Amino acid sequence: METFKAPFRGIANDIRGRAACYKKDWIGGIRSGIGILAPTTYIFFASALPVIAFGEQLSRDTDGSLSTVETLASTAICGIIHSILGGQPLLILGVAEPTVIMYTYLYDFAKGKEDLGRELFLAWVGWICVWTSLLLILLAIFNACDIINKFTRIAGELFGMLINVLFIQQAIKGIVSEFKLQKGEDPNGGTYQRESVYTNGLLGVIFTFGVLYTSLKTRKARSWWYATGWFRSFIADYGVPLMVVLWTVISFSVPRNIVPSQVPRRLYNPLAWDSESLHHWSVIKDMGKVPPGYIFAAFIPALMVAGLYFFDHSVAAQMAQQKEFNLKKPSAYHYDILLLGFLTLLCGLIGLPPCNGVLPQAPMHTKSLAVLKRQLIRKKMVKSAKESIKQKASNSEIYGNMQAVFIEMDNSTADTSVVKELEDLKEAVMKSEHEGENAKDAFDPEKHIDAFLPVRVNEQRVSNLLQSLLVAASVFAMPAIKKIPTSVLWGYFAYMAIDSLPGNQFWERLLFLFIAPSRRYKVLEGVHASFMESVPFKYIAIFTLFQLVYFLFCFGVTWIPIAGILFPLPFFLLIMIRQHFLPKFFQPYHLQELDSAEWEEVTGPPRRSLSVSTRELETTIEEGEMEMCDAEILDELTTSRGELKIRASFSEDKRGQIHPQNFGQSE
Repeated sequence: METFKAPFRGIANDIRGRAACYKKDWIGGIRSGIGILAPTTYIFFASALPVIAFGEQLSRDTDGSLSTVETLASTAICGIIHSILGGQPLLILGVAEPTVIMYTYLYDFAKGKEDLGRELFLAWVGWICVWTSLLLILLAIFNACDIINKFTRIAGELFGMLINVLFIQQAIKGIVSEFKLQKGEDPNGGTYQRESVYTNGLLGVIFTFGVLYTSLKTRKARSWWYATGWFRSFIADYGVPLMVVLWTVISFSVPRNIVPSQVPRRLYNPLAWDSESLHHWSVIKDMGKVPPGYIFAAFIPALMVAGLYFFDHSVAAQMAQQKEFNLKKPSAYHYDILLLGFLTLLCGLIGLPPCNGVLPQAPMHTKSLAVLKRQLIRKKMVKSAKESIKQKASNSEIYGNMQAVFIEMDNSTADTSVVKELEDLKEAVMKSEHEGENAKDAFDPEKHIDAFLPVRVNEQRVSNLLQSLLVAASVFAMPAIKKIPTSVLWGYFAYMAIDSLPGNQFWERLLFLFIAPSRRYKVLEGVHASFMESVPFKYIAIFTLFQLVYFLFCFGVTWIPIAGILFPLPFFLLIMIRQHFLPKFFQPYHLQELDSAEWEEVTGPPRRSLSVSTRELETTIEEGEMEMCDAEILDELTTSRGELKIRASFSEDKRGQIHPQNFGQSE
């Protein structure tokens, strides 16, 4: 209640904090030079592809009332405004799957009402956006973001799993639709038409699974054993859009003397300058035609949309600002919700689907900038160390020069905290000085700086602005986008779902339940979540089964024709269940481990290789022959959801936790 007694407190604090570093936000990006283009293009493709896919889904579900043109335009406009005026510039905005789901329910409701229909659908949704905007602004004014810590892992992961299942559902529906006639086609077209539809369906299956398989393979390219590190990183970062392009090109190899020109089916979207894409810009003129009863009734779905956006936007902001990223500039949760309210109002008045913070693009953006900043600092520190070595400086002087470079490159950090963060590096440098002339123990800038350099993020606004401008340019690339087969997008939907599963502890625990008791000890032989060692199996099973039942309930709500619009409501209730109900059935420590705010991993015990001796392995590591770039290191420590893992060492005394002979025992 204290938060309600001090309205505008959070917004005022956010504005003061971000205003102090606003100039640095631009200078930091400009000083990065051409290097800023790598994270820009990386996050552009990660942002644009889902928006294109959601636009096609929205076009089908709303009978063309909205399309890819509108989703791209909304993402571009909101992204540009947020990159300039937003509090946290690392946060990426876009049209998300929950928005598509809500709009589908709203359209199904509106088209069946004589007073609304398809003609006033966007005008009525405009009123929903007005109410949603008002609610979001009130949430920001009364410091609702103070409860952000209530959004625990259980709610976030169940919501993510629901979105994954809806992606799979959409992919399956899409594949099935490839075997059916399109709207407007004559069902009495004869044998030739039936053969064309069947051929289109078979090609659709091939393209869908082709995109899915190749995208999953290229996503893991950094762990390949072949090719150079630069090539592997390029394929890992841009492999998915490249696969979309590749399978689109392959679709044109279908022999036209055998297969009709309309096979395979491709995206059907109006161009940005067509009349079908221009009518929504003036939807504000139709809002006065909506009956007053529906204007007030719009408050009910607006309540769900506002809660959904508040939850989704806050979680995305949290993930983009994880403490493991060591961000130095302040957060701006309250102010960003306020800005989101105004952006939602703007989108509603011009007939566009609103945007909010998206996962995993937001943490992906931060991670890509962490790699860039690390590379810049490392390069200058290595150069300084090598120059000092050439001048035969003492190790104390070498470390002093490197510390000065670090402070200069990371000028937002106080000297005292730098000393603490570089303590391990200093110890390595000084240790080599005390070891004498032993070449094995001599300070090596390349090896020691890589090992002990802290994670740093290039916190700036330029990359977000540039990627939003590229999305805006994509609106005018619709002639090329329309060449993409629809089946390629179904494969991309399936890829988004499957690629997100490994980063979900709910999914990991579900799989764990199906492992034979006699084989569960093998889990400890690899990298595994810490709760596998610290929580008895019985409680892991009970907690997971509770999540499964609750998830099935949430998924069932989405199938209710009209009431499906209430699907965010169970997730809000889950926050209260987590706070007041679950603690009665689980010990506090067990619940903390199973619903931890951080992903803590434990490495398995070291394993001897039968083909490489210990001495050979140690020699390889010491000589620096093991090639691993910054991006590969961060990939290993990041889930598909964009969450940074905390990694600890294997604990021998906990190994009995899931060893075969202990499975029948309780605490």
